[in-house]
Amino acid sequence: MSRVARVYRTSLALLTDLYQITMAQAYWSSGTADKEAVFHLVFRKNPFSGGFALACGLARAIECLAQFRFEPDDLDFLRSLKGNDGRPLLDPAFLRELAALELRCDVDAVPEGTVVFPQEPLVRVRGPIMQAQLLETMLLNVVNFETLIATKAARVCLAARGDAVIDFGLRRAQDIDGGLSASRAAYVGGCVGTSNVLAGRLFGLPVRGTHAHSWVMSFDSEPEAFEAYARAQPNNCVLLVDTYDTLDGVRHAVETGRRLRERGHELAGIRLDSGDLAWLSVEARKILDAGGFPEAAIMASNDLDEHVITSLKEQGAAITVWGVGTRLVTGGDEPALGGVYKLGAVRAPGEAWRYRTKLSEQSIKTTNPGIQQVRRFGTEDGFLADVIYDEEQGLSAEPVIVDPVDPTRRKRVSPGTPGTDLLEPILRGGHVVYEPPPLTQVRTRASEQLARLHPGIKRFVNPHQFPVGLSAELHELKTRLVLEARRPAEP
Repeated sequence: MSRVARVYRTSLALLTDLYQITMAQAYWSSGTADKEAVFHLVFRKNPFSGGFALACGLARAIECLAQFRFEPDDLDFLRSLKGNDGRPLLDPAFLRELAALELRCDVDAVPEGTVVFPQEPLVRVRGPIMQAQLLETMLLNVVNFETLIATKAARVCLAARGDAVIDFGLRRAQDIDGGLSASRAAYVGGCVGTSNVLAGRLFGLPVRGTHAHSWVMSFDSEPEAFEAYARAQPNNCVLLVDTYDTLDGVRHAVETGRRLRERGHELAGIRLDSGDLAWLSVEARKILDAGGFPEAAIMASNDLDEHVITSLKEQGAAITVWGVGTRLVTGGDEPALGGVYKLGAVRAPGEAWRYRTKLSEQSIKTTNPGIQQVRRFGTEDGFLADVIYDEEQGLSAEPVIVDPVDPTRRKRVSPGTPGTDLLEPILRGGHVVYEPPPLTQVRTRASEQLARLHPGIKRFVNPHQFPVGLSAELHELKTRLVLEARRPAEP
């Protein structure tokens, strides 16, 4: 049984904005519901002022697509909606159309764990325009959030420089589903585990945890609390040492560790959750080493993110495990990816494609037309550049990449440079043709993809911009469409 069915219900067709439903009725009533259309899901700028994003959320989207249909109780709810005159908002005949709807769209997408960049389509939907329109909100909801959190996790793990990072964010997450999706995406981004037990069950994630201050406070003394916990959890004994005096807490942990060792077990580590983490971790390391526990880990928590971890590393902190919560699972300083879903081409049955672009006073918001695909060029040493091209136009043997925001910036790709198209078939005619890989494989892919990026692209301050742009042919098409749209009307 899929996660959607286990946590929610069999279909989430109503996971949409009302205007998708009203537009669908308008397509139907105007006789254009079967007009073929191509939509692309893209984001306009890298999150966190960074140099990359990490695609995530496709497996969840596939579950929703595979079960997309309007159930009888969905239709009952839609039937109850009223317009501003108090009459039914939706035509009964249109609701019968929804009742019989079977998805016929083709969907292509970038596999999860792929590094991606602004303006590149993460998902492409092609099919009857009414159906493609109805998929917009769900796809944005799922892909936007999980891509954001996977990217944040990747940044945190880069800052940790190989140390273990654990997702500690469930209690601060955006409700139940926010916590579940965030834990999954954090694992894709590089976290080694999560405190979220339900996420562990649903996604097969490693679950990790220690104990709270309340455990220590419930006893008359800290040593008594530590001893009781060590007896209850001899093979998972990580002691939270900052309830009262942190360094005294470390000394008490050493005493508990010695008794634990006498019983045939080892002290796994300690956790610091407050104070000067850099200084305290160094002093704690000295106490643990002198006490005979050089292998005991020092875990830290307390409002960590990639910037705090980087600072602690630079200060010589002796921390080896990082419990990251609020600023990971909420996106911290950037709570949304800002992905959009835009029309690139339409055609009536049997006719040629008509390309579409949306204009804006802001060049970054002027959309790219076409039936877009992304080709990534690179060698064994790393990725070189990405070109967005129109599948109808194809791609020349020596592609010229044009920056979609600044067309004076161009890059020529040498003939014979190896390249791979990123968008892969997911649905054909409404049927799933793609088997999502195991989450461990997605996580490995993400790690391998990040390893192929130049270090300058992964830095947190003023990252290098990876070369991404339109093919020269697609740029010329877009320019022509923009000029035609802006041509003054004849008097």
